[in-house]
Amino acid sequence: MKRFIKFSASLLYVYALLFGISATAANLPSDWQRIQSVEVSTTGLVKIDLPVETLDAARPGLEDLRLYDEAGIEVPYLIERPAQVATVAQAVKAFQVSLTASTTVITLETGLAEPLDGITLETPAKDFIKAVRVESSEDGNRWQTVSQGQPIFSQPDGASHLQISLPPSSSAWLRLTVDDGRSPPVPFTGALVHPAIDKPTPGELISATITERDENPGETRLALGLGAANLSIASVQLETPEPLFMREVSVAFPKVSEDTIREETIGQGTVYRVAVETQMPSQNLSVPLDSLVSSRELFVLIKNGSSPPLPISAVHVERRRVYLVFLARQPGAYHLLTGNAQCDAPQYDLAALGMNLKDVAVSTVRISPPSHNPDFRAAEVLPGLEVTGAALDVSDWKFRKPVKISNDGGAQQIEPDLEVLAHARPGFEDLRVLDGSNQVPYVVQRTSISRALTPTVTQTKDAKDPKLSRWIIKLPQSGLPIARLTCVTRTPLFERSLSLYEELTDERGDKYRRVLGGATWTQTPERQSKEFTLALDGPVQSDTLFLETDNGDNPAIELEKFTVFYPATRILLKAKQGDELFLYYGNPQVAPPSYDLSLVAEQLLTAEKNGASLLAEEQLKGSSWYKNQIPSQGGVLLWGILALVVVVLLFIISRLLPNTQPPAS
Repeated sequence: MKRFIKFSASLLYVYALLFGISATAANLPSDWQRIQSVEVSTTGLVKIDLPVETLDAARPGLEDLRLYDEAGIEVPYLIERPAQVATVAQAVKAFQVSLTASTTVITLETGLAEPLDGITLETPAKDFIKAVRVESSEDGNRWQTVSQGQPIFSQPDGASHLQISLPPSSSAWLRLTVDDGRSPPVPFTGALVHPAIDKPTPGELISATITERDENPGETRLALGLGAANLSIASVQLETPEPLFMREVSVAFPKVSEDTIREETIGQGTVYRVAVETQMPSQNLSVPLDSLVSSRELFVLIKNGSSPPLPISAVHVERRRVYLVFLARQPGAYHLLTGNAQCDAPQYDLAALGMNLKDVAVSTVRISPPSHNPDFRAAEVLPGLEVTGAALDVSDWKFRKPVKISNDGGAQQIEPDLEVLAHARPGFEDLRVLDGSNQVPYVVQRTSISRALTPTVTQTKDAKDPKLSRWIIKLPQSGLPIARLTCVTRTPLFERSLSLYEELTDERGDKYRRVLGGATWTQTPERQSKEFTLALDGPVQSDTLFLETDNGDNPAIELEKFTVFYPATRILLKAKQGDELFLYYGNPQVAPPSYDLSLVAEQLLTAEKNGASLLAEEQLKGSSWYKNQIPSQGGVLLWGILALVVVVLLFIISRLLPNTQPPAS
């Protein structure tokens, strides 16, 4: 009764507040790009489940969302974002372990008076999978089974699952029996209990589109199209027909950071389908997130290790719903406005009553899809974004490529090819896009994609040291940003230390060895890793790499299927259909550009992007040789000129010396 009186008093306050605000509300504005119609059939408090189309059209924090009635009067509202209630796991009050012939028995006192729904075991072991039976008791004497055959595991590659789910209930004591019948026992050092959540937050499962699948060394990368931006994602759920597996999975999304778009990890977890004892396979295919994703894109990275890539048939995301609550003074049409990048977030006193309005039931209303405001300027991709920058003198640039814009224009995505990667600076500081003589601003997007190249490999032996095996790895270009090298072997048993290096020429013309990385590779019947992976310590300057190993008194190992990998980078910009753009690169002295475009990088990121392509490379003639000399690249011309100067000076000196004749006899 008291709660009803309190809620009624809040309603009266809301009515008074809203009538006061309505008297000074503004007319329907024209600075918002999109309008939606909301048909309300009743008066009173209305709670709307905002569609994903509305969230996609608005700014991430809904700062630009406005609501107007038919008379053009602004209507205050409250945004409610139900979040999963966070519970804090706590250590158990008492923990005791005993061993039998085939089981490990863990008895613990929970120390919780409230219901619990899970327990997590702690162990330093890294290579096991076992089944667990859980019993509960109120006095520590009489036990009742509450769970049977749940798997726990931990693997050397980092995949682990040590949490056991329980039906929500109060339990003073728990007894966990770990089956050691098929593997040796492992040590357990402690446990955490998880208080149960009173009312789980409901979500909506939506299908994501797999727009890209890239197989990196030991890792699968999926790019997911969400269909909308600004979604509160609770989890990502995978579908796979694979019968038995376990994989560590991380989820990332593109985020603007220091004028560059990078991938930021926002969730990690382990997905698995395992069979223990005689039970049906247990599985977990979900990775928790609970993050607001401002992009229309997510990246899922599945660590395969030495296992084959996991087939993925579908991916779903669970989103948290977002509600809008307002007071309808009369039934009829209301107008929901979104799409204003400049406005401030509204400040309504109604938000102070949020705790009282959360019990309002969701209303059944009809919301039209977002349409363009007829009073707004013509629709355009990335409106307000200038596509040209300052003029640029390109006489110091050595190369350029024509850019072929897609037919639709708008937001464009360019991936630099091997020629650009080889001739541009490693950090792309010298990249410029020009339309005529004016620069076109762009944003660099760093991705977690690894592109593969198959080099030409020749095996040789050192005549001076027959125990040494050497593989000469020829790349298609010098200066490629190679980050990783892999190869496979058919040799079943060996242990070798392998070293990767390149040979460079210093300023005096002398050759020297520059080490790029090294690792030890072990093959035994118990531990076989047929693929060798070596991460490079620094950038490659030449087009030839050398892989060496000392065989000692053992037979030489056989290596094949060499592959090198480099990270994929993308250039995002805006262009119109018919623009004649050129990508300039190859200037080792220029400072990196600074564009105001970085202020609207989020718009470029969330816009639907078209793939632009690069045409044939053009070498420019205006570059001065002395401005483009790169340190540690030889300087042969410089030394030739110096040698010529020395010869000329010696000749002049010889002419200036007195001509001494031998004495006459």
